Amino acid sequence: MPREGFQEQLDDLREDVLFMSEVVLERLRMGLDALERKDEAQAEEVIERDDDVNRMYLELEQECIDLLALQQPVAGDLRFVAATFKILTDLERIGDLATNLGGYTLDAEREVFPEVDVQAIGTATIEMVEDAMAAYAERDAEACYAIADRDDDVDERCREASKLVVRDLIETELTGDETDPEIEALMTDVSRVLLTIRDLERVGDHAVNVAARTLYMVENDDDLLY
Repeated sequence: MPREGFQEQLDDLREDVLFMSEVVLERLRMGLDALERKDEAQAEEVIERDDDVNRMYLELEQECIDLLALQQPVAGDLRFVAATFKILTDLERIGDLATNLGGYTLDAEREVFPEVDVQAIGTATIEMVEDAMAAYAERDAEACYAIADRDDDVDERCREASKLVVRDLIETELTGDETDPEIEALMTDVSRVLLTIRDLERVGDHAVNVAARTLYMVENDDDLLY
């Protein structure tokens, strides 16, 4: 295949991956919004549309495999395809985490731990993913390090939020008149909030993974890979 045709394939792959990231981020925003407003219809839509992300992931993964097998790229092109292959996996997993938010919305029966600002944590992780994908699109190595640095702040927010939930649980005064279903409902609520915090922290981790693969792609630097 002429060099021009091969480069066009690489450019198309990049654009397709960026489009997939937009779809995934929209689902993540919808999941957070549904959780905040307890919008069951929107939560169900987030869950149902997970198949769309999975199909997109498989199609783009196959594109990467075909490029590796048929074109046998070398040097920078090889790093681009290999990094993209890994980034696709991170995007697909972010989509799964958005689906989890939909599930948590359906499970939520009451407002608990309003002092835990889940939306602020979610917004921070969404911005990390947006910036990581921008770094990928623009081949911006410097931005990759900045994204990795921001993950420490998200991790700290998640730790503090989890500690707050556990502390409130410990300090909850039970009268002894609670029924087993009431106690079980309380524990379910606690578990749901902790899982929400954990999943948002994982979104941030996936953003760092995207930044790490981008840095490797651009500069052949594995400093952020772990």
